[in-house]
Amino acid sequence: MIPKDPLILLSFVNTKLRDEYPSLTELCAALDADEASLRTALAGLDYHYNPERNQFI
Repeated sequence: MIPKDPLILLSFVNTKLRDEYPSLTELCAALDADEASLRTALAGLDYHYNPERNQFI
């Protein structure tokens, strides 16, 4: 359900955060995803979660 490719993952997660979930924690809980792994994968692209904007930037 969650894309493995980091670039597609970035788009997927930011879209879900924008449209459906008020926080990364809630997104991960709903999708049964490991938050630390998700953060690590996107940090590899130099994207980091910004809670004020509720997106990876």
